Amino acid sequence: MDINKRSILWIVFAVSLVILWNNWMISTGKPSMFAPAPAKPAVVASASATAAGTPASAAAAAAVNGTAVAAPIKTEVVTITTDVMRVDIDTLGGTIKRLELLKHKGSADPGWLNGCFGLFEFCKPKGGNNTEVLFSENGKHIYLGETGLVNAPNLPNHQTPFVAQPGARVLNDANQVKLVLEAEQGGVKLVKTFTFKKGDYVVDVQHTVTNTGAAPVSPQLYLQLKHDGTPPEGSGFMNPSFIAPTMYTSESHYKKYEFKQIEKDAKSLAEDPKFKPGHVTEAKDGWVAIAQHFFVSAFVPQDKLERTIFTKKEGDNLYSIGVVQPLGTLAPGASVTNNARLYSGPQDTDTLKQVTEGLDLVKDYGWLAIVARPMWAAMAAIHSVVGNWGWTIIAFTVAIKLLFFPLSAASFRSMAKMKTVTPKMTAIRERYKGDPQKMNQAMMELYKTEKINPLGGCLPILVQMPVFIALYWVLNASVEMRGAPWALWITDLTQHDPWAILPILYAISMYITTRLNPQPADPVQAKMMMFMPIAFSVMFFFFPSGLVLYWVVNNLLSIAQQWVITKKLEVGVAK
Repeated sequence: MDINKRSILWIVFAVSLVILWNNWMISTGKPSMFAPAPAKPAVVASASATAAGTPASAAAAAAVNGTAVAAPIKTEVVTITTDVMRVDIDTLGGTIKRLELLKHKGSADPGWLNGCFGLFEFCKPKGGNNTEVLFSENGKHIYLGETGLVNAPNLPNHQTPFVAQPGARVLNDANQVKLVLEAEQGGVKLVKTFTFKKGDYVVDVQHTVTNTGAAPVSPQLYLQLKHDGTPPEGSGFMNPSFIAPTMYTSESHYKKYEFKQIEKDAKSLAEDPKFKPGHVTEAKDGWVAIAQHFFVSAFVPQDKLERTIFTKKEGDNLYSIGVVQPLGTLAPGASVTNNARLYSGPQDTDTLKQVTEGLDLVKDYGWLAIVARPMWAAMAAIHSVVGNWGWTIIAFTVAIKLLFFPLSAASFRSMAKMKTVTPKMTAIRERYKGDPQKMNQAMMELYKTEKINPLGGCLPILVQMPVFIALYWVLNASVEMRGAPWALWITDLTQHDPWAILPILYAISMYITTRLNPQPADPVQAKMMMFMPIAFSVMFFFFPSGLVLYWVVNNLLSIAQQWVITKKLEVGVAK
């Protein structure tokens, strides 16, 4: 039994060292040990050489291909500004080329322990923007929103020059601002209308199609999001930032379809034209999106209308996800209007639920989502009362402690009894140190006589670990806590403690807990038990301060509970 315990401790210690080294690599700007190799920078091919995003079906794939621009065309970039976003839309294709969230600070690596006054280079903040930028085309990263028509030659698409109609470009005191773009070619007129509303991250994207030719046409509308496949900088095992295409339908539910899978699909399709991707391709509802850490951009097509869902490799390290919707057959002079929406903003749970069904599922809670989602609901309810996420975590910790009080009390009583019989255990080890089999038999007899469960002390840790891991994912995924302060030096509960005060408090609490527990008879095991709090405290330098706050409060409550139980048992033994 002692050998097994020692082996487990060494395994935990070794894993902790690997995680600690990995986080040190990330914090000093080096790639994570667990991150995939960086892909080549994305390159957007010219309009004459590349095709638009392509559906999974072969027919739709051929239809979405763009048309080359024969001659230089004068275009402009129109900037629309509201109270929550600033958006650049190119009149060449009506493409969304840049979208900036004005109320969200840009992602930045604050540096490892930036409370060290910037004395060392690795202490200084790295990167980041003043505000969060989603859509962009800056050479290193490509993120675009494109729409257009297919299913007939030379229809207006995302490579067609549009004309911007006059109108307001800034929201100011109005409730909404519109951008109207018009283009006509191939006997079809397409009017794109983008409607931006006050305080809203949803952009209404309306397409009005008119047949201006002499023959009937059956156009199809495509909505697609393009993104490069380069992993987020600093992403790794302990910093699980991600960017990935996602989709949802009422029948197939939520699915994340990573860029590497689209890459594999492209190779399979090249080998077998009949290849079908591993995601749903036909539906009557749902949405497609590009999800990332804390934010998401999702096209929500017009509801109750057939659509083909596609993913496609566009070029070297460039991918797309989108939908194609048939608009029916239009007689000469006839028109049809399609109303879609684009949500581009934070992964705020309540907001996502209001936009459309299933959009809140983009919040990535990891493999413990079944625990994390009700945990988040409980914390949100507490926050609605206390109004501070730090105090919410403390109140939630107390609630969890009360919930598991009977179990932890039984475990602490078992540990306290183990401490009172430590002299007897030491005597047994000395007596049978040359005969491990008899030693174990004598130990089991002692446990039976004293009514002690030798594994009882492990139960509190085993119970808390799912909560601990799930809370880590809640803090990591909840944009509601991003930038949320607690008190004094803690200004962002999703970032590490800048002054390392909470990790130090954790180390002290763990040391006290170790002293309250029965001491191992093995000297090596005893030294490891004393050293592990220090090792874990160093690892906690990299954890979100909200998570360390939970653990410190939990330890303080455990110490109080364990001390009271131990004292009561000591008094009982003395009598």
